[in-house]
Amino acid sequence: MKKTPLIISILLLWLASLACGQTAAVPTVDPNAAQTAIVETIVALQAQATPTTAAAPTLESSTATASPTVTPEPTGTPSVPMISVTVDTFCRTGPGKEYEKVGILLVGETTQIVGRDAFGQFWYVRNPDVGPEYCWMSGEFAIISGNPFSLLVQPVSGEAGINFEAEYRGQGKCSGEFWSDIRLKNLSRGTLQSIKLVVTDTETSDTHSSSGNEFAFRDGCAPVRVTSSIAADESVLISTPAFTYNLNAHKMSVSITLCTELNLTGQCTTKVITYTP
Repeated sequence: MKKTPLIISILLLWLASLACGQTAAVPTVDPNAAQTAIVETIVALQAQATPTTAAAPTLESSTATASPTVTPEPTGTPSVPMISVTVDTFCRTGPGKEYEKVGILLVGETTQIVGRDAFGQFWYVRNPDVGPEYCWMSGEFAIISGNPFSLLVQPVSGEAGINFEAEYRGQGKCSGEFWSDIRLKNLSRGTLQSIKLVVTDTETSDTHSSSGNEFAFRDGCAPVRVTSSIAADESVLISTPAFTYNLNAHKMSVSITLCTELNLTGQCTTKVITYTP
């Protein structure tokens, strides 16, 4: 039993020596197979050298789309007021026919408006002719573009613009209230549309005031009569705010403010009258 491992070891050594001493076999080349491989290689190289024609891309047919028609938007109101006329109109040194002519705006011409009178009847414009840079034009035949009423009232040199007369006409009373009646006459060219009254008893320093867009007259205890405006050269009666005592022999002072537009706007002027009922 002990000889078996020894025998196995001797056999293994012998096999190893045979393996080390064996000459490696040289492979035999088949000449036909080699020639076939060469031919296949040449064919492959020729195939790579031949350019491949790329297929032309397919173009999608497209229908031309017409450009949209642009509708011009309406032009807004011009920011600078302009004036033209339907009848040739003189330009003068002031707002009225009594003033000197210094230019003329012909039909088909336009010029810029830079101001207005208190009544919206005359426009202060750039002189369309050689002469003073600015002058006044009547609006009788005018065509206006833009908003000229956003412009300031242009003062007229040498005149107040608006004027009126005020005259005390007596004391009114009803149910323990006492007031003064005053006649107003509009001496201006345009309409007066709002009023403010401040009446003071100078002996007691008692003061009452009122303002509004109407000209009210109290005829005793009858219903109040109201006038909405005072036209040029028109006269109206108005009543002052009432006191709770008799005004006889009291020296009264009344401040009267009249304006060409509502809510005491436009051109305004103030007069003060005094009287003793």
